[in-house]
Amino acid sequence: MPIDLSESLVIGISATALFDLSEADRIFREKIDHDPDTAMEEYRSYMLQNESTALSDGTGMPLVKALLNLNKYKKDGEPPIVEVVVMSRNSPETGFRVLREIRNRGLKISRSAFTAGESNVDYLESFYVDLFLTTSETDAQRVIDSGVCAAAIVKAPPTTNEHLPDDQEQVRFAFDADAVIFSEASEIVNQIKGLSAFHENEDLEQDTPLPEGPHAKLLKKLSKMKERLPGRKEYSPVKLAIITARNSPAEMRVVKTLREWDVYVDMAFFLGGLQKSRFLKSFKPHIFFDDQDSHLDPASSDIPCAKVLYPSNSPLKQIIAKKNG
Repeated sequence: MPIDLSESLVIGISATALFDLSEADRIFREKIDHDPDTAMEEYRSYMLQNESTALSDGTGMPLVKALLNLNKYKKDGEPPIVEVVVMSRNSPETGFRVLREIRNRGLKISRSAFTAGESNVDYLESFYVDLFLTTSETDAQRVIDSGVCAAAIVKAPPTTNEHLPDDQEQVRFAFDADAVIFSEASEIVNQIKGLSAFHENEDLEQDTPLPEGPHAKLLKKLSKMKERLPGRKEYSPVKLAIITARNSPAEMRVVKTLREWDVYVDMAFFLGGLQKSRFLKSFKPHIFFDDQDSHLDPASSDIPCAKVLYPSNSPLKQIIAKKNG
């Protein structure tokens, strides 16, 4: 009987986001442009020779481990609370090292896709994926443009464990607001007309729910998932936070929109320009999603971070590109 994962939270993650495969990737990219055949052969040789060499954690590993831990709350006869699918452009042969590492670590990951150089984006919907984490900007852009699911490019793994979660009984997500949870419409006002016009608009429109952004469906599913976990939603092992540069009088529209969506968020920080990394170190998320490198880069050495791209036809993308150059 076919398995339906539509009620589960399904994370699709590239092998390079789950594990640190930067050395293998370097070997491949050094020659791919001027000698593809040699590049592929050297990569294949490297992966086969290092099959027994342990892999270090990639940026997505803390999130995956914490999410898989939630399946201990699954009731008999129900689908898994969380499912993780490893997606790789390796062939099954060169991907053996990834499968071996998953087995050696005892990770409860049973589904994977190895596509031998072809994009694996076309298979996300087939796997019911809600969030795709990758190191490939090309793949992330395709997903964002298709609208199939939430997607983000992971930054390099944190260089310290000091600000990673120390409570393995929780999973902690942090999201930026505009162009991530909500659409880019309000940020366009800010970029074109300035902060005062943005504040005036958001105060005037506070009773009008904000349009959905690329990670809205993911946030809604995470909020819904709390119902399958023990205890009141306030004490759920899934903790959700919005960390945004918005402040008064632009904060009320956020709260009212979440009410309209029937989404429970544990924490919201309206920072008004304060550096987000200061608050992320205290919240200790397993991952933080934002659309701007200026927020991600200061935090990424301490916190697993991932960039949410703008759609290719995004007016905001064009506005920022024009401002930058």
